[in-house]
This record gives sequence, C-alpha cells and structure tokens, in this order.
Amino acid sequence: MSALTINHNILANDVARNLSSSYSSLSTSTLRLSSGLRINTAADDAAGLAVREIMRAEIASLNQGVRNANDAISMIQTADGALGVIDEKLIRMKELAMQASTGTYSSDQRLIIDSEYQAMASEITRIANATDFNGIHLLNGNLSGANTTHNGNGIVSTGPMKVHFGTSNDSSEDYYYVSINSSTASALGVGMGATGADGKSISTQALAQKALAALDKAIISKDKIRASLGALQNRLENTITNLSIQSQNTSAAESQISDVDVATEMTEFTRQQIKVQSAVAMLSQANNFGKLAMQLLG
Repeated sequence: MSALTINHNILANDVARNLSSSYSSLSTSTLRLSSGLRINTAADDAAGLAVREIMRAEIASLNQGVRNANDAISMIQTADGALGVIDEKLIRMKELAMQASTGTYSSDQRLIIDSEYQAMASEITRIANATDFNGIHLLNGNLSGANTTHNGNGIVSTGPMKVHFGTSNDSSEDYYYVSINSSTASALGVGMGATGADGKSISTQALAQKALAALDKAIISKDKIRASLGALQNRLENTITNLSIQSQNTSAAESQISDVDVATEMTEFTRQQIKVQSAVAMLSQANNFGKLAMQLLG
C-alpha cells in the first residue's frame, strides 16, 4: 500500500510509465497503418527484415530477368524480320535463275537477267551487314559459333550472345546462348562472292541451271536460321511466363512477412488509443493526490 507523501507521487509515476508504454505502442500502430508495412525498422522484426530484403532482391532480379528476356525477343524479331526480307530476295533470285535456265533467251538477255540477280545478292549482303540491335550486328556472322561466348570487350563484339535472365549464374538454367550464322550472299552461296561456282552467276543457261540447286541450299540455310530463332523465341516466351509466376509468388510471400494486416492493426490501434486516453485522464487525477496531503497539513 502506497503512503501519502509530498516528495514523491508514486501513483503518478506508475500512471506516467503506463502512459509512455501505451503511447509508444500507439505510435507503432500509427506508423504501421500510415506506411502499410508491419516491419518499418529492424527493431520491429529483425529476422523478418532480413528475409524480406532477400525476397525483395529476388523479386527485383526476377523482374529484370523478364525485361532481359523481352529484350532478347525483340532482338530475335529484328533478325527474323530481316531474314524475311532476305527470303523475298532469294525467291526472286530463284525466279530469275529459272527464267535464265530456258533456251528461249539470248545471251544478251541473260546478262540483263544476271544484272538483277547480282543486285539481289548485293542487297542480301547489305541487309545482313546493316541489321543490328542496339549496335550489335545480328546477321553478318558476328554472333555465329558454338564454343565461344559473345565478347563485348573489343570494338567489334563477336561470338554467341549470352541472354541472362536467372537470379544467379550457377548453371545454364539462368541463361541462353543466341547464335546466328551469317546471312550474307557469300555465306549463303549465291552471288559473285560465293565460294562455290554454282551460285555465282546466271549469265549463261548452264550457270543458271546450276544456280537453281545453289539457291535451294541457300533457302534451306536461311530457313534453318529462322527456325532456330523461332524456337529460341518460344523458349524465351515460356521463360518469361515462368519468371513472372516466380515473381508473383515471391511477392506474395514477401507481403505476408512485410505488409501490415490492416484489420488486426486497426484493432490494436483502437485499443492503444483508448489506453492512452485513459492513462492521460488518470495521470491528471494522480497529480491531484498531493493535495490530500496538503489538506492534512491544513
């Protein structure tokens, strides 16, 4: 039982301590409700904060991986679009070779036909050399190869390109290699730059007939490149779907740890608010208890 004293108001001190505790809890609830977060500082939940930050880093990496994969798809679509134009040129060259293969044309007429044939071959090479994505040439052979990685250290970047989308670099599950063979006329075996003799020219009936087989091979080579790019695009689209699901599920788990339950926290806020109001009222009463001692002295 507390004594009635003048120097110390023990009852008021107890009420003030309870008021401080309730006010601190009310401040915490106010901060959580205003920020929407259950964990605002490490003191709120040290272990939860560590787990949350790891998850946030994972989510950010997954979302960037989605963007990386989308960039790779855009690059593939750029290359495929250019190959579609090259396809049109090869078809026209096949048509010209067929035209020059028949005996109803004179030598001079075949030379005229061959001039368009060579122009188409030059255009194929120009397209292959000019097609780039963000400064990276796609169809001139710089991305060809199977055993070396794309090297961006030099002025000219060469080798297969690594498209990174995983959150680490531990295995091939985190990246793909994009390898695109050269699509120049010489690489396809047509035009004056071709290494073989069959597709160089259609200036004579015999050369035109031989060029038909070379053009078939060129079309097949081009189709193999397009098929490879199409398959890789499908893989990347599936990868984006998987990464998006991972990001969504990790975000949900992070929310369970980090976000405040508004209904529960509002109940706690109301409880602490009532306690603070009650403590303030009781502190006012406790501060008046000293007057009782004065009444005894009077």
